[in-house]
Amino acid sequence: MNKISMNKKKEIIVVSLGGSLIVPKEIDWKFLKAFRTEIVNQVKKGRKFVFVTGGGYVAREYQQAAEKIAKLTQDDMDWLGVHSTRLNAHLIKTIFRKYAHPRINKNPRTKEDLRIHFKENEKIMVAAGWRPGWSTDYVATILAERLGAKKILNLSNVKYVYDKDPRKFKDAQKIEKINWTDFRKIVGNKWDPGLNMPFDPIASKHAQEIGLKVVIAEGKNIKNLNRILNGEDRLEGTIIED
Repeated sequence: MNKISMNKKKEIIVVSLGGSLIVPKEIDWKFLKAFRTEIVNQVKKGRKFVFVTGGGYVAREYQQAAEKIAKLTQDDMDWLGVHSTRLNAHLIKTIFRKYAHPRINKNPRTKEDLRIHFKENEKIMVAAGWRPGWSTDYVATILAERLGAKKILNLSNVKYVYDKDPRKFKDAQKIEKINWTDFRKIVGNKWDPGLNMPFDPIASKHAQEIGLKVVIAEGKNIKNLNRILNGEDRLEGTIIED
């Protein structure tokens, strides 16, 4: 797989944008407005972004409704999730119309030169799910690899990674820094549609193989997002790297 050489000052920031932020139950336009303001300010500083949108609540609603009517295959579940991510991607592309390439990337392994998304002074690529078996976290890792990005910012409704599920265990401890080997012991090695993990197992395996750094943080905390994007040390979130 060819990597695209990037000047460090022009490094693209890959953001896996959780569907839980875009549509928790209804479209969270107030969050999207605040998020857009922060990103536009960053774009004006010369930064470039790739946004990979998740399906979140929308995907689960379709999957659960269909399951009440008919027996679904794994393929059915995946495709409902994929198309939910694409709907969310169109929403994100629309609100960043002035700065984004007009076409959504639906295939991270396309043979095209991905720099096409940053021509004509465009600063943003919007991407979505590709096909069954691929989570949007995995899509984000492949795009980061191809674009030569060194880190992924994973934004969702999760503030930190915990050593065990805090919803089930009162003694769960938050983790601020962790290596990939230990993180993968927490998330396991298998992914399926609707899996609720801070960063999916297959993406985690590939991220470790290619030496990516992943920052997991709560997306709604715009001040914290600003600190992360500006490279400040005082951030709320979990850093995963070897």
